[in-house]
Amino acid sequence: MEVGLKERLLGLINDEHYNPLKKEELAIIFDIHHTEIPMFYNFIDEMCEDGVLAKTKKGKITTYRKLGYFVGKYISHKKGFGFVESDEEFTQDLFIPASETNTAMHNDKVLAQIITEATGNKRAEGTIVKVLQREVTKVVGVFEPSKSFGFVVPDDKKFNKDIYIPKRYFSGAKKGDKVVCKITIYPKEGRKPEGKIIEVLGEKGSKEAEILSIIKSHGLPEEFKQKVLKEAEEVAVPITNEEIEKRLDIRDLKIFTIDGEDAKDLDDAISIEVLENGNYKLGVHIADVTHYVKEKGKLDKEALKRATSVYLVDTVIPMLPKVLSNGVCSLNPNEDKLTLSVFMEIDNNGKVINHEIKETIINSKARMTYTEVSDILEKDDDTLKKKYSNLLEEFYNSQKLAKILMKRRHQRGAVDFDFPEAKIILNPDGTVNDIKHYERRISNKIIEEFMLITNETVAEHYFWLNIPFVYRIHETPSSEKMQELGKFISTFGYTIKGDLDEVHPKSLQSIIEKIKGTKEEEIISTIMLRSLRQARYSPECSGHFGLSAKYYSHFTSPIRRYPDLQIHRIIKEHLNNKLTPKRIQELTQIVDYSSTISSEQERKAELAERDVKDYYKAVYMMDKVGEEFEGVVSSVTSFGIFVELKNTVEGLIRLSDMKEDYYIFDEMSYTIIGERTKKTYRIGDSVKIRVSKVNVDLKEIDFEILEKIEN
Repeated sequence: MEVGLKERLLGLINDEHYNPLKKEELAIIFDIHHTEIPMFYNFIDEMCEDGVLAKTKKGKITTYRKLGYFVGKYISHKKGFGFVESDEEFTQDLFIPASETNTAMHNDKVLAQIITEATGNKRAEGTIVKVLQREVTKVVGVFEPSKSFGFVVPDDKKFNKDIYIPKRYFSGAKKGDKVVCKITIYPKEGRKPEGKIIEVLGEKGSKEAEILSIIKSHGLPEEFKQKVLKEAEEVAVPITNEEIEKRLDIRDLKIFTIDGEDAKDLDDAISIEVLENGNYKLGVHIADVTHYVKEKGKLDKEALKRATSVYLVDTVIPMLPKVLSNGVCSLNPNEDKLTLSVFMEIDNNGKVINHEIKETIINSKARMTYTEVSDILEKDDDTLKKKYSNLLEEFYNSQKLAKILMKRRHQRGAVDFDFPEAKIILNPDGTVNDIKHYERRISNKIIEEFMLITNETVAEHYFWLNIPFVYRIHETPSSEKMQELGKFISTFGYTIKGDLDEVHPKSLQSIIEKIKGTKEEEIISTIMLRSLRQARYSPECSGHFGLSAKYYSHFTSPIRRYPDLQIHRIIKEHLNNKLTPKRIQELTQIVDYSSTISSEQERKAELAERDVKDYYKAVYMMDKVGEEFEGVVSSVTSFGIFVELKNTVEGLIRLSDMKEDYYIFDEMSYTIIGERTKKTYRIGDSVKIRVSKVNVDLKEIDFEILEKIEN
């Protein structure tokens, strides 16, 4: 079907003045050729099956919303009830009582109907009319057998139904094994879902089985298929003279990389010099992955399916096989490498005066680490200065330019949160040695600033060329969220300046500056972050709110992110005059699809990374039950308060365990208040706790409150 037909069709049907029409009438309106009418009807039927459109009893096409329904994802709770997150942007989800779930399982796409409208702070209640799409086909859990049958108890407690396993489908699993179970029969009224065990992961509690369980439960791929590995081996060949002659040869340029000590996939290198006019010439050189990964090849299809590399503490699930990611594509020192380079002349105000994008060949002169460069710049380390004397000028110039770029970003209103990240340090045997804050030092900030300015420069360049592209966008927060945030911060004496319907990032940045160092800094920063939307990939360039940037893309990490690889391919086609009208039309669909897949896979990767960290944190705290620590209240809910320790480990103090008083949750101020004592706890309060219980299976840590520490 014609590109954009879906958008035009939905535009008409969603219009408030639209009266439902039959398929035949819609075919006339959209001037569908008689040979394509069966395909058009099938197209509409598929959209109805997916819940995007609805059909009335008379066969007229409309939307479920106009019929009083809405379509969304069902989010189950372990207690049996759940919520439907609507596909449309509503301020509140629909609450579904346990009696109204109609066999829906966690993450299913469902059709729901409102029974009781929302009132005040109370959500609307509804019933699930129909399960449109079963989202989950496999479940990870613990196997519990009996004589003639068994059950798989899901790890994810949102799947509140055990899965019945007939004896013939045990597949060698033993009691207590972690397994992957394929659902063969979905639940019906009064009957559990049925399934068969398709993989045994190992004994519950073993590190290998637990990490593998997390990987499987998030649907992440693991080993590459042989045909993908074979293609990787075939393309990982030495650079030919013919290829070198096509490119700008900058192997003599003083280029170097700065990465973490453990990094093996080095996809960005830099060069820097100060020009005679006092401006900086910054070169950012990115691995040319698309030279090896050709469109529609086995490697490309696998890379798109994965969309991102996933970093799980000591386990990496790469987007590309190691022969590419750690080998021919990685910008290892003293090796000739193919790159896409962006050269930017930047003035002393941080403005890019002019720029060039070129296909290049480089030879990195040094593989620097963040620690080494930071020790030179922050500690004036003599030993390191002697070792890297030939690059000292570049390090000092990099620091000066990075500070200029930081200042410029700050002046335009970029919103920078400074929440601590956990660094989990493992012993050689895989046990947890320590957990502490990940330190962002000057060299980390240098690379961050250089990548940001490159991503902006590339995005703006291709925006004005009006070529299909993948942008990284972060939309303006909704006015409802900003109004809620405004009410909340007003209790501390702060206000959000400007129009809350189109709030400017500078308004939020000014609040962050005002609260720095105050007692309320933690709570306001936390609530502000929750009020923002999630960044995502899009073929439309709608700007990046958090960075206060009109144009932004991800260009600098094609070894580990598919959107970067995709736009490299477009850039190279443009540089080589290969963008015909037909190709541009084809790319319009390609960038739309890759944006959607990449955003979805990014979310999966983030959740898996968080789960693995939570697992290691629970393991680390196992032998600390009974020990006392100081921490800060990081979240307040209707069932308890979360406290974060200085090492980033978070635990829950349940209200039901706070026996000294009956505490009431105030949703507006994120506070719990003692009914008798009037004692309050809110985000940012310092407290002393005792570790009372650790449940590694659920990745949960329970604390007992000892006292509130008054500042």
